[in-house]
Amino acid sequence: MLPVKTPGEGAASTRPRRPRGLVPEIVDTLAGDMREGRLQAGDKLPTESALMARFAVSRTVVREAISRLQASGLVDTRHGIGTFVLALPERGPFRIAPEDVATVADVVSLLELRISLEGEAASLAAQHRDEDHLRQMEAALAAFELSIAEYSDAVPADFQFHMEVARATGNRHFADLMTYLGTMIIPRTRINTASSAPEGRLAYLQRVHVEHQNIYHAIRLRDAEGARQAMRLHLSNSRERLRRAQAETPG
Repeated sequence: MLPVKTPGEGAASTRPRRPRGLVPEIVDTLAGDMREGRLQAGDKLPTESALMARFAVSRTVVREAISRLQASGLVDTRHGIGTFVLALPERGPFRIAPEDVATVADVVSLLELRISLEGEAASLAAQHRDEDHLRQMEAALAAFELSIAEYSDAVPADFQFHMEVARATGNRHFADLMTYLGTMIIPRTRINTASSAPEGRLAYLQRVHVEHQNIYHAIRLRDAEGARQAMRLHLSNSRERLRRAQAETPG
């Protein structure tokens, strides 16, 4: 584990935060611009400096927002050139839009879908993974651990780990579905679960990290049933935490 940066942790907790979080605010605004046609396929996003000025945020916040848009398949960054809007994916009758996961109950419903799908994906990954899949999962785990130390919400690394598990199944439909859903599958993009956790942000994210490690180890050992159960436990834990939070919210 990386050393805990206690001074940074305390200093960050005193910073004022917008109710929905700085990163999701930027992501939702830019994604809305794309849906409404104000930003079209092929358009170049404003520079980091322009986005910093527009939203009155730091460069780190802008870069994390761009990372989420990339993970959702909405933009593509060409190093040395800029970030460009991609064509919105063609969607059939099945659709889960950001507005469909606006409440705690909505997020719980999505987690219940993921428990079934990703539990089987982890089992298949344990059977079909190769060394490159393992390296990609390890990279996602390392990025998650680094994000914890840097006071990030670790959403891009979290999504990347689940995406790598889907890719390791050898069945492209799992990865296609994960790409379609994007980072909104991570509850922290919709609800500030880390900061509101009773044990605190650091302990919450460290527990998620350990759950990811358990999934990885089962996949590495080709333990199909162990991987299935580790993934189901990980997602079920998220669901139960949200249910408790929902029950404790005054009606």
